[in-house]
Amino acid sequence: MTKLNIPLIGRIFGILLLIESIFMFLSGVVSFIYKEHDIWAFLISTLATAGCGAIMAYNGRKFTAQIGKREGLFIVTFSWVLFSLFGMLPFLISGSIPSVTDSFFETMSGFTTTGASILNNIEELPHGILFWRSIIQWLGGMGIIVFTLALMPMFSSGGIQLFNAEVPGLTHDKIRPRIQHTAKRLWYIYFVITMCCAGALWLGPMNLFDSICHSFTTLATGGYSTKQDSIAYWHSSYVEYVICFFMFIAGINFTLVYFLLTGKGERFGKDEEFRWYVGIIATFTLATGLAFWLTNQFTDLETVFRNSIFHVLTILTTTGFAGSNANYVEWGPIFWILTLIIMACGACAGSTSGGIKIIRMMVVLKNTRNELYRQSHPNAIVPVRINKHVIAFDLVTKVLAFIFVYIILVVISILFLTALGMGFDTSFGCSVTCVSNVGPGLGATGPAGNFSIVPDAGKWFLSFLMLVGRLELFTVLVLFTPGFWKK
Repeated sequence: MTKLNIPLIGRIFGILLLIESIFMFLSGVVSFIYKEHDIWAFLISTLATAGCGAIMAYNGRKFTAQIGKREGLFIVTFSWVLFSLFGMLPFLISGSIPSVTDSFFETMSGFTTTGASILNNIEELPHGILFWRSIIQWLGGMGIIVFTLALMPMFSSGGIQLFNAEVPGLTHDKIRPRIQHTAKRLWYIYFVITMCCAGALWLGPMNLFDSICHSFTTLATGGYSTKQDSIAYWHSSYVEYVICFFMFIAGINFTLVYFLLTGKGERFGKDEEFRWYVGIIATFTLATGLAFWLTNQFTDLETVFRNSIFHVLTILTTTGFAGSNANYVEWGPIFWILTLIIMACGACAGSTSGGIKIIRMMVVLKNTRNELYRQSHPNAIVPVRINKHVIAFDLVTKVLAFIFVYIILVVISILFLTALGMGFDTSFGCSVTCVSNVGPGLGATGPAGNFSIVPDAGKWFLSFLMLVGRLELFTVLVLFTPGFWKK
């Protein structure tokens, strides 16, 4: 078996826990401001997390900064598990979610920005817990490891291994030559846009607390809300349009957003994936709107447009918010099919969204077109091109393998959940929504329901599925192969 750099792994885990404890403390400050009982839960959780982090960081002080491919994959996978194990402490200690299974599920759903919840009355929760639910999604949106790389120059020499293991996409355009500088600028953009979203929401009917929480979960494309009815609680066209605008931004490759903010906006028009992203939104908004019109769901044109684009954006970007009249389970089978298609697709690579990602769909479709061409021209050499650049054959193969593994995971999940006694439609919806990190599913787990009806064994499996989906399948699954542990 290969020898992992245990001191380095332990030190990184310790630093990660110290960072997590800071955000726990901030949530405790919110509890203190509102003078609610959960302040003690955050105090205990903060001390426990910081204490364990300090011990691990101290024990690994004599590390050698050599992060190989294996260390990178191991650190990224288990850092998310570690964050979720400690992150569930406030839920447990405060009594907000007394079950270990439910607490872990809620926390993993938060960090992976899935947004699948087991809570039946969110508004009963104290403000500190609501803030914690929101901020863990915000942390998970851009990535725990990316945040650490931005702060810790000591790991910059091997940071590319960690960055590539966590950040979704086929290739990564560096904003700056050093990976630490790239991480810093990504987080700076993420923070600024989040604050803009909070300000825009605050101008409407939301109060400051709800505005901040929803800005966290919108930019993270997570979908946790401070209200049981989600965005529909406000019955506000203004709120829905603001959320739509920022969900659209969150679904764009953040590298493009950076170039726009630095005066290189022409890259938007030249980026093929972005054009597909806009085209998919327009196409499915039109299809959904026509379905609304033909089934007499809505008669007012503005209502049809608003509900259509909100539904398409919240599912395509894998945010999972519920707008007004957003229970697509009741709309009819045609809406289920449209929803499942865009749920699996996802938005752009390099964004905070989940799903397969548009760039992979582009590669598959272009490769299929080329294969059809080669049937009549067997000697032709027709490469797959994205943005006029040839995609290497090994990347095309990796994309095809990704799609295959994605389908296999969904099938296995459906079989497992139906074996636990769940209905087929609910099992299907749970499987796709968790591996794509969307949130709402079908049947009892649709926008009007939640995941409390899933058996405990199913919640642990779906938690694993959420992690696999957030880390782009292979990062996690490779740890289960014998080759990973061999020299």
